[in-house]
Amino acid sequence: MEKILKKSDLGKWVAKLTGFDLYGPVRENDHWEFIKISHLESFPEDYTQVNVPLKKVVLPNREVLFQFEDNRNGGPHLQEVLPEEKEVIVFGVRPCDAQGIALLSKVFSGGIPDIYFERRREQVYVVGLSCYPIPEESCFCLSVGGGPFSTQGMDILLSDLRGSYFVEILTPKGEKLIRLGQEYFSDPTDKDRHKKKQLEKRAREMFARQIQGVEKIPPVLQKMFEAGFWREESFRCLKCGICTYLCPTCHCFDIADELSSPAPLQGKRVRIWDTCQFPDFTMHSSGHNPRPDKASRLRQRIMHKFLYFVETFDDIMCTGCGRCVAKCPVGIDIIDILNKVASHGA
Repeated sequence: MEKILKKSDLGKWVAKLTGFDLYGPVRENDHWEFIKISHLESFPEDYTQVNVPLKKVVLPNREVLFQFEDNRNGGPHLQEVLPEEKEVIVFGVRPCDAQGIALLSKVFSGGIPDIYFERRREQVYVVGLSCYPIPEESCFCLSVGGGPFSTQGMDILLSDLRGSYFVEILTPKGEKLIRLGQEYFSDPTDKDRHKKKQLEKRAREMFARQIQGVEKIPPVLQKMFEAGFWREESFRCLKCGICTYLCPTCHCFDIADELSSPAPLQGKRVRIWDTCQFPDFTMHSSGHNPRPDKASRLRQRIMHKFLYFVETFDDIMCTGCGRCVAKCPVGIDIIDILNKVASHGA
């Protein structure tokens, strides 16, 4: 379903969405973050991309799974702590971040579903904003199956036609949000549709960087496990974890028990973000570490995204958001790495 929303009516529509927690892009110092808001009249003209992707809404960096205590009289007691039942609307989600949620769903909603992820995902409404006249220099979503107007993982996608938004309603959840303010929406004309297609064409032409032949990469990686290439590419790594913490699809976590009282025993079991780029991530209690150096850890990050995930889910675990390129303090560039991998199979 397609609609048109005047820019002057955006705030009026959002005001109709009562009963939801609203989140939108807010500038904090030199970057953008999804922050809880009370209203939304417009999207900032200079808004590009949030620093921490949408995954933090469905997979928080720290969440309590259950509480426990040892009651000497009544025995041990466990209490599961499920996510709060509160519907959330996130506005201004870029296509790469929405695609990240779709990829995370393959991990956490397939097989044996993760009830914590599932409950949060069910309660989140994703209202996206297409990328025009952006992208940033480090963006490469076109190389991994995405695009500046991609709808994967969206409930609604807004495309800026300057005086209005071209609105694509993509799911029943999106239809629900439109119905709550349906008086502000009208049907698009052929001129509106043509303008939207032209903007998408221009946006796709603006991408400065790409991976050359991404389809060649999985079979090449199968032959590169022992290559000295990984040591050369990882030499500068500081083991800071920025590349994974700010990635829309990286989802490694640790489980820890935090004690609030040793006697009587009381505490919480928590899930906390972790990263395969930390030396201790694969440390065994015996002292053995199967990935003891930076080379093996970089290899794992690339192999997981472009080989193991492809073999398991038939999809690349990367949305081309470019954060790992733009934010790496020593300039390790996944686009360069992947182009070098592709060249090995040329």
